[in-house]
Order: sequence, then C-alpha cells, then structure tokens
Amino acid sequence: MDKQISKSQLRRERNIKLLKYGGIALVIMAGVATVILSMEKSVRHSDLRMGVAEQGPLETTVNASGRVVPAFEEIINSPVDSRILKVYAQAGDTVEEGTPLLQLDLETAEASYTKLLNERDMRQQELTQLRLNNSTQLSELATQIEVKQMQVNRMKVEVENERRLDSLGSGTGDRVRQAETAYLTATLELKQLRERLSNERLRNAAAEKVQTLNKSSFEQDLALMRRTLDQGRIPAPHAGVLTFIANEIGGRVGAGEKVAVVSDLSRFKVTGEVPEGSSDRVAVGSEVVVRIGKTELQGVITNLTPQAKGGVVSFTVRLNDSGNPRLRSGLRTELYVSYGYKSSVLRIPNGQYFKGPGEYSLYIKDGDNHIAKRTVRLGDSNRQFVEVLSGLNPGDSVVVSDMEQFKSVKSLKLK
Repeated sequence: MDKQISKSQLRRERNIKLLKYGGIALVIMAGVATVILSMEKSVRHSDLRMGVAEQGPLETTVNASGRVVPAFEEIINSPVDSRILKVYAQAGDTVEEGTPLLQLDLETAEASYTKLLNERDMRQQELTQLRLNNSTQLSELATQIEVKQMQVNRMKVEVENERRLDSLGSGTGDRVRQAETAYLTATLELKQLRERLSNERLRNAAAEKVQTLNKSSFEQDLALMRRTLDQGRIPAPHAGVLTFIANEIGGRVGAGEKVAVVSDLSRFKVTGEVPEGSSDRVAVGSEVVVRIGKTELQGVITNLTPQAKGGVVSFTVRLNDSGNPRLRSGLRTELYVSYGYKSSVLRIPNGQYFKGPGEYSLYIKDGDNHIAKRTVRLGDSNRQFVEVLSGLNPGDSVVVSDMEQFKSVKSLKLK
C-alpha cells in the first residue's frame, strides 16, 4: 500500500518546478532582449560631428548662393544686320585692344554709306543756294531802300521850296499840301522797306539755321555710319580674354545681337541670389563673406535689383581681394550677408543640417553611448552658429553633421 505524500513535500516540489521554469523564462527573455538590442541601429561616434549648446553672441547673417564672374566684361553687338564672313579668334584667346575678332558682310552698309555721301553733297549745295538767294534778296531790298531814301530827300526839298514860294506869294496852298502828301507817302514807303529788310534778314537767318542744323544732324548720321563700317571687323574694345564669340561662318546676325564678349579675368566679382522672403535683410553696403571651399573672402554689396525675378532677388558683391587665385569665372560660392547682431543667445554650431529658420528633428546625446531625436526650433544664423529658440538646454550635445540616411530612425546606438 502506497504511502500518502505530505502536503509540505508537494508544496516544496511545486516551488522547485516554478523556480526552474521561471529561470528558463528569464533566460529566454534575456536572450530576446539581447537580440532586440543587437538589432538596434548604430553609428560610429567618430563619424559624427558633435556640437554643444552654449550661450554666446551671434552676428546674424542670411545665406545666399553666388557665382564668380569677371569684374569687368564688355558685350560686343553687331552694328548692322549682316552675316559672318570670317572669324579671326576663338573663345579663350587673349586679345589686345583693337584686335580684329570677326569680319561681317558690309556690302549693303557700304552702298547705304555711298548714298548718304551723295545726299550730303546735295544738302551742301542746297544750303549754298539758299545763302546766295538770301544774299541777293537782301541786296535788292537794300538798293530799293537807297533809291527810296534819295526820293524822300528830294521830296523834302520840294516841300521846303513850295512853302517858301507860298510865303512870298508865288505859290499856292494846294501845291504845298500836294508836296507834303507826296513826301509823307515816300517816308512811309521808306519805313516799310526798312522793316521788310529787317524781317527778311531774320527770316533768312532762321532758314539758314534750320538748314545748317539739318546738315549737322545728317553729318552725325554719316559719321555714325562710318564708325559702323569701321567696326565691321568687330575689333576688341580692350585687352582681355575672349570668353564668347559667334564663330559660325555664314551665319546671320541681327543689328544689336551679341557676337562676342571680352572679359578681364585678372579681377572678379560675385553675383548673388537670395530668396525673396529674405530680401529685406539684404541692402547695398552690407558686408558679405564669400566661402569657396575652405577659403573665405570679404566683400560688400554694391548693387541690388529692385524687383524679384523667379522668386529670388539678385545682387552684386565687390570683393576686397578681387584677384585671389581661388577665383575662377563661373565658380559657385556660398554667401553670408550680415544684417544684425545679438549679444547673447543659446547657439549650436552650424552645419549641413541647417536649411533656414524653423523646426528640426535633431539627434541629442542621451547617455554615453546613445543618441535620440528631439524637436528643436532654430532661428537666425551665421556661418559658424545657429540660434536655438527652444528644445535644447545649455550643455546639450547635438549631432550637427548630415543625418539624412537616418531620417526615419528615432534613436541610434553609438559605437
């Protein structure tokens, strides 16, 4: 007959089983946790650029993009509608002032110039004829005045004689009145002739002046046409480098169309663009830092377009060191335009993560070997620092390198 097992022994055996199974469960859970932790994404600490949030001053700037261009270049336009006959130089050539660049077909322009020369001779003949006619007319009037003056003098004597005879009783009152009337009429006619002479002189002088001005204006047009023909070989206006030339022989070019560009590549400036929303922070006279790789050049804004085009406002920067060897025509640059100063702000180092004021999800160091995302609101900036408006405390360590590849990961383990 079996012996009944005591309740204490049963309880002890049950506890032993619970401890055994509980230990197994703990081991399994620890293993699962280890696997989960091992699956958490990680990044090498040495691959990250870290920055510390700190209090400090901030000289505020606005970021802009720029392009290096020659400080001086001249666009050469075709003086006439024509076609290209010859090309004497190629883009990239160094040219001196007066060096021929192109030869245009100027046959039509030459014919027009010859026609203008003939017309100039005709205008000169017309002016000479006008002056001769005016001189003859004025001479005839002057002669008439002299004749009339002699008649008036004679009539005056006759009036005096008739009056003397009338006083002696040898004449009559009718003859006196007759002589006086004739004298008065001749005097008025003499006055009219003199006024006519004066008016004719003024009229003739005005007519000659108009004709002379017309001739002078025509001479200017003729000189302009002569210069146009002289420029038919498209000479270089100054020494420099030929950065563009229309080199299609036989190709047609219109009057005013660009055919060449001569640039001075010893000095440069920068043309910049800033979004329209930030244009109120850019003004003529603002100081600018131009960054080319690791090189930074100082400059100042000298020109600002009054209207936005395509959502951007353009401006020109004069460089203090316009002949720096790092400068190359067409090179893209980063610009930092100064517009204000804040004496004390919470700031973090600037980096590729910063695209302008707004909210960012940045990785903040959480412990010795862990970083986690946190929403941070950023404000003004310069090329070195960014203002922190909220989300960070002084001393927080922030990842300021590009973390685009981890944009969907909330936390990372540091290796």
